[in-house]
Amino acid sequence: MSVSNLPLKHLFEIPEDTIYLDGNSLGCLPKGVVGRATDTIGREWGGQLIRAWNSAGWMSLPQRVGDRIARLIGAAEGSVITGDTLSIKVYQAVASALKMRPGRKVVLSDSGNFPTDLYMVRGLLQTIDAGYELRTPEPEQVADTIDETVAAVLLTHVDYRTGRMHDMAEITRRAQAAGAVMIWDLAHSAGALPLDLAGCGTEFAVGCTYKYLNGGPGAPAFIYVRPDIVADIEPALAGWMGHDAPFAMELHYRPAMSTERLRVGTPAIVQLSMLDEALNVWDGVELADVRKASIELSELFIAEIERRCPQLTLASPRDAAKRGSQVSFAFDNGYEAMQALIDRGVIGDFRAPNIMRFGFTPLYLDAQDVLAAAGILEEVISKELWRDPKYSARSRVT
Repeated sequence: MSVSNLPLKHLFEIPEDTIYLDGNSLGCLPKGVVGRATDTIGREWGGQLIRAWNSAGWMSLPQRVGDRIARLIGAAEGSVITGDTLSIKVYQAVASALKMRPGRKVVLSDSGNFPTDLYMVRGLLQTIDAGYELRTPEPEQVADTIDETVAAVLLTHVDYRTGRMHDMAEITRRAQAAGAVMIWDLAHSAGALPLDLAGCGTEFAVGCTYKYLNGGPGAPAFIYVRPDIVADIEPALAGWMGHDAPFAMELHYRPAMSTERLRVGTPAIVQLSMLDEALNVWDGVELADVRKASIELSELFIAEIERRCPQLTLASPRDAAKRGSQVSFAFDNGYEAMQALIDRGVIGDFRAPNIMRFGFTPLYLDAQDVLAAAGILEEVISKELWRDPKYSARSRVT
């Protein structure tokens, strides 16, 4: 597929008079998903009841969906399993990595990592209570901080605030050269740019599916395990769905001999079926084309905003090769400005303390959308429309 065939707006339900620049937080609804959910609920659950675990293929759905995601992240078939939440998958990956490196006491991340990743690591280390330490240097210092004390390196590939992107291949190489286990969080990467997990050799990767993969709110997460180490992974959360024979009801845990050992509890079948349907929009789409279009849209947006809104300061890397598929601008009244912008049909989001964040999803965005959004943002800023008191009321979700 060539870039000229993007976007594919006809495959999505996009509200009228809306320019959606928040696909990096929650993707748009692909057409067909509602029908698939209705069919899963009505025909499968309603008509087949518990028989649907076999007759509708529910039991194998986590692996089948995982294989579809694998293609989009440069992973081998059978190396990705879906289910649970990203936080749970972070916990599983880090816990497994620590068991792989006994004697080492450091988990290395960075100060810009998504907070929940750091929360999960701290909680895990406190539970183990064996002298482990979490280190969080500045993102730019991570590579030089990796040494022989580090058991695992946990990094988010694309920074959630600014879109700054780590060099996956280089950091993985340096981590493994020091004897550490590498774990990548792909929350802001999967579906946004080409990835090569198999090529870079990372031991683990985790990610969510409700952003660029358009799986819907609460869509299941995924975890990748390098195929050659699967048989040696000891799951910290040994749920019955990760057992080699769940319905043998054995007293002791015997892990499945595949990535299925990283399954925990009963999968969310309705959500998984929605994700499965949502992934149909990727049929025939190449991530290289998506990336090229994303850079073109992002560069256009940056040029327009810097020309029209000098009050805003670019917070993302200027070099497109060093950022993901989002652009962030800093503005002291960014929260209020974003609410005013949303009120006028341009949906982005805000991240504390002063970041206005805009995601670029070429599957359903084009240059006309970007130019229109820039014009509306110019009006909000130049006319100080954000000063309306109603825009200062803070919602729970920003």
